Amino acid sequence: MTNGYDVIVVGARCAGSPTAMLLARRGQRVLLVDRATFPSDTPTAHFLIPPGVARLQRWGLLDRVRATNCPPIRTWHLDVGPFTLSGSPPPVDGVAESYAPRRTVLDKLLVDAAAAAGAEVREGFAVDDLLWEDGRVTGVRGRTAGGAVVAEAARWVVGADGLRSLVARRVEAPVTAEKPAVCCAYYGYWSGVPVRDSELYARDRRIVIAFPTNDGLTCIFIEWPVEEFAAFRADVEGNFRRTIDLAPALAERVGRGRREERIVGSGDLPNVFRRPYGPGWALVGDAGFHKDPYLAQGISDAFRDADLLADALDAGLAGRQRPEEALAVYEAARDAAATANFELNHQLARLEPPPPEMQQLFGALRGNQSETDRFFGALLGTLPVPAFFAPDNLARILGAAPAGPS
Repeated sequence: MTNGYDVIVVGARCAGSPTAMLLARRGQRVLLVDRATFPSDTPTAHFLIPPGVARLQRWGLLDRVRATNCPPIRTWHLDVGPFTLSGSPPPVDGVAESYAPRRTVLDKLLVDAAAAAGAEVREGFAVDDLLWEDGRVTGVRGRTAGGAVVAEAARWVVGADGLRSLVARRVEAPVTAEKPAVCCAYYGYWSGVPVRDSELYARDRRIVIAFPTNDGLTCIFIEWPVEEFAAFRADVEGNFRRTIDLAPALAERVGRGRREERIVGSGDLPNVFRRPYGPGWALVGDAGFHKDPYLAQGISDAFRDADLLADALDAGLAGRQRPEEALAVYEAARDAAATANFELNHQLARLEPPPPEMQQLFGALRGNQSETDRFFGALLGTLPVPAFFAPDNLARILGAAPAGPS
């Protein structure tokens, strides 16, 4: 066993690599490990909405994303059936665009940034268990790509290893809030299917989203109710195509294009908060907080929580604050930032017909561009959800709508 690291981060994708990078930039000795090698794909959505893009800009990484031939997404088109709402969210920290880079591109970029910051990176390293001493996590035990068993010590071990986190399981991280899974989600990639920035089609108990990604490809993402998962899985390709057919304008373009990769997806999309710290351990990203991908906020939330956790661990390691106090602040800040969007995301992901109040809001937004932009800002994290959906604000929007049928 070595003399030890300040922090070992298990998992090197969108939560782990930024955590390692930020800690290394502060002078902490960091080991970042992942069973994967990079570049490699992972079956998950890949939207970077404006708050996440703004963080990349602050970290000095945004130009690298822009250089990967991934188009910016500036306008969102929500087709609700009778009409389409189109808008651009207000900026956050001067950033209003979104991106949807392939994970083969984004994750490699983040791993390289962590290494450039001074973190030691070990790819192809599978963590099998945690090391313990007197009830405290003190390191990890794992296997190299060649099969050698290696133990490494650290003052803190961070689980950034996803929804099925080994770290979270080993420490028995308590669930602090939970809602049932409501959707199954599938997506695939097409060439020859042009899209207008991001197109969303809300249909009866279905949602279809089409957006551009790297190499001229268009990703098409759909959700169905989770209770129909078995029916969907029985004919994935047929059901995927029939769902796209609910949006004829998109279906016509898809018919002229070509699917380039197999359709992938899952019905295992829980909505859960875990307590993200304990003696010698912490959780970040999906390991500590996971929700349905409906509003595409997962990567941006992982970036936010990496920032919060790096601040907390650095404060504890540097002696500016008791580690337990700093990590309690991390949990409180994460929960305060995430809870309102968590509730809204779960409500929308139920794919139920919009209640009369929401139908009235859609009608009032039609023709009101400034409030439509703010509506998209609430969905995309550039405006607080409680502020936009506050009763007095909705009353103001409805009151400004022209009289007559919407």
